[in-house]
Amino acid sequence: MFRGSITALITPFKGSAVDEAAFERLVDWQIKEGSEGLVPMGTTGESPTLTHEEHCRVTEICVSVTAGRVPVIAGTGSNSTDEAIAFCRHAERVGSDGVLSVTGYYNKPGPAGLIAHYKAVTAATDLPLLLYNIPARAVIDISVETMVAIREAAPRVIGVKDATADLGRVTAIRAALGEDFVQLSGEDITALGYNAHGGMGCISVTANVAPKLCAKFQTATLRGDFATALEIQDKLGPLHMALFLEPSPAGIKYAASRLGLCAPDVRLPLVGVSPPVASAIDEAMQFAGLV
Repeated sequence: MFRGSITALITPFKGSAVDEAAFERLVDWQIKEGSEGLVPMGTTGESPTLTHEEHCRVTEICVSVTAGRVPVIAGTGSNSTDEAIAFCRHAERVGSDGVLSVTGYYNKPGPAGLIAHYKAVTAATDLPLLLYNIPARAVIDISVETMVAIREAAPRVIGVKDATADLGRVTAIRAALGEDFVQLSGEDITALGYNAHGGMGCISVTANVAPKLCAKFQTATLRGDFATALEIQDKLGPLHMALFLEPSPAGIKYAASRLGLCAPDVRLPLVGVSPPVASAIDEAMQFAGLV
């Protein structure tokens, strides 16, 4: 169910409020352009700075507009287990197809804490759960050994969004958990190598503005056509990198604004991109043929 190009959706703002109309248009456009799944309320959706009410509303809108056309994997992670459970229950109640749950950022649980956390979260929902391993933001890393223990304690854990940039991890996880364990890259620039190692797709930031190209790229890699995939990678590579010159999602929101998808607004403590980075993103979008 979860494979190919899956977009880590931005949350459009208009001033201080969520721009629901822009978000509805974005979701519909993503599906029409070929995205094979959608993730609302992940890191790119600025989940840390949305209220609980806003978080739930964004998930509801995504599920409603998607209307079953592609899977919705709701971001439900928190460094509070009770809060993560509440988000998971809401995601299930409104019709999400799965959930994405980040590790316990800031409070830094050890392996035993991670196992207990995911066991408790999955016991509260019937939805399949993807681990979200992003050490650069969460500080902690889920080792392969801990991932095996989590899966044994919580069988509803069916895969991982891997933002470690360690391509060797794909092979190690396949050996430990089998080919059916869903491995999705969390990093656009290494997605080509990730799939070559055995990954099944990417939860993509760039797909917010280049959904058609990202979908074609993923289709090519999954059918083993790496020559075509490399052509697309070369076209999108400068954009993949430019979007992260300053803290995300400021870059992708600026890029989305260039396409008229939404305003470039982000919430403090994030700020919009600087003029030099805006210029770099402009150049990369032109190179990719997006503007």
